[in-house]
Amino acid sequence: MVAAIPVGARVAMPKLTDVEFYAWIAQAEAGARLEYHRGFLGIDVTPVISTLPEPERSQLADLGQAALGAFEKGLVHLVQERVGPDRFAYIAVARPRPRAANASLSALLLEERAA
Repeated sequence: MVAAIPVGARVAMPKLTDVEFYAWIAQAEAGARLEYHRGFLGIDVTPVISTLPEPERSQLADLGQAALGAFEKGLVHLVQERVGPDRFAYIAVARPRPRAANASLSALLLEERAA
């Protein structure tokens, strides 16, 4: 039996890095979902208004860029689900793998990270 989490409850989520996000994409089956952030991403990554400590804010900004890059390469769909006022779950949904990939998926994602 799975325990229900009350709506609006704050649940501690491990902080995901961009490299861990890339690793998830590399092994995810089509349709698999990963919640990579919960909050308000645009505010949480903006230096002047974010309430996150600088290292965490910077790590989140890298993760957001990784998600956007993976979306632009057609590897994931990006979805937002509202979970409360000014609070969203940011979810990546794995897409089917490209059939004719010249480079390995890992090389493609690490190339994105280096850019």
